[in-house]
Amino acid sequence: MSFKDVMIHETAIVDNGARIGPNSRIWHWAHVCSGAQIGEGVSLGQNVFVGNKVTIGDHCKIQNNVSVYDNVYLEEGVFCGPSMVFTNVYNPRSLIERKDQYKDTLVKKGATLGANCTIVCGVTIGKYSFVGAGTVVNKDVLPYALVVGVPSRQIGWMSEFGEQLNLPVEGDGEAICPNTGARYLLNDGVLHKESE
Repeated sequence: MSFKDVMIHETAIVDNGARIGPNSRIWHWAHVCSGAQIGEGVSLGQNVFVGNKVTIGDHCKIQNNVSVYDNVYLEEGVFCGPSMVFTNVYNPRSLIERKDQYKDTLVKKGATLGANCTIVCGVTIGKYSFVGAGTVVNKDVLPYALVVGVPSRQIGWMSEFGEQLNLPVEGDGEAICPNTGARYLLNDGVLHKESE
């Protein structure tokens, strides 16, 4: 099996049928299952597992020791930090088969999932949100939200560039990203970039 312009380390396993876009890199001891759909310019770090019913969008970075299980869907530009965890069954038991109870997890464009965080299945992580290291997410995360803790709680807002914005968590306000000059508007606890 050959993939055009894809770097696959000799220790990695890519099952027949997997789709991988150009300029992607699959590093040591990774395993990509046959039904996986991986976009262009994706990096899968050492010891990454990608299940059959998984979509990984263009330019995602999956760091070492991450398993992307069935029913996890990553849009473009998602960052998965080292050893972060996805789940796909809410109440697993070894002695009870629950493959028909997988819950979908959707991670929207540009979101960051910090090292060692856990994403409990069935949630949506909003675009350009930022999940801090070690956080346990068990509910939806708003676009641009900064969440931390166990369980997760929102403590602020992040720009698309990845800088915390000087805004209250709730209410109204506006802020300028110091790196890009983009203007962000907070209305009734919902943040959006002015050009949207």
